[in-house]
Amino acid sequence: MTKLHGIKALAFDAYGTVFDVHSVVTLAEKMYPGKGNELSQLWRSKQIEYMFLRTIMGRYIPHNQNTEAGLKYSLKYLGLPGGTSERRALMDAYERLSPFEDARQTLPKLNGVKRAILSVGTPSLLTNLVGNAGIADEFDALLSVDEVKVYKPHPRTYQLATDKFDLQRHEIGFVTSNYFDVAGAKAFGFQVIWINRNGAIPDEVGLLPDVELSSIAEIPNLLG
Repeated sequence: MTKLHGIKALAFDAYGTVFDVHSVVTLAEKMYPGKGNELSQLWRSKQIEYMFLRTIMGRYIPHNQNTEAGLKYSLKYLGLPGGTSERRALMDAYERLSPFEDARQTLPKLNGVKRAILSVGTPSLLTNLVGNAGIADEFDALLSVDEVKVYKPHPRTYQLATDKFDLQRHEIGFVTSNYFDVAGAKAFGFQVIWINRNGAIPDEVGLLPDVELSSIAEIPNLLG
């Protein structure tokens, strides 16, 4: 396995990397039988689409508002009841996403380097996520794009990690399951670890990760 050298800190994407965004399916399926998975998939797609649109347009809103906007659209598109109570239940579930088991088991083994979450989530969302999951002690910092008022993959979002740890870009390993985040972090100058759990292929934008893994559990073997 390829080794990554000179890594002094690891920055983890939250949604889809440490936390399973589709763990809301159980509640969604209970609320809308036969439609839970479809709702979760469309909701996630709209979240990301709205992130990109708002960054390009310079019309940032905090991610909780962006997330609810994506939910509203998805409920309307699928013709599902989407009043205040339904949306509130699903939004509350988004603050209690389940961490992937490989993340839960591996994070304690990475205590030789600084560790941070670097996420589109607001500070309160991230605090609730790690707290509800019982993994708050595994991170030295929770870094939110809310501080710079743009979404990933804008370069200012990745700058949050270099500023926090006072490190050079190449001294930070960035861990993500999302290819757009791979591209953004690689363009910024991080050493990038792509957690490709589902065997996706990279987009044709000329930017590849330094290492591609199927599980966070493989990360300890990378650090030289």
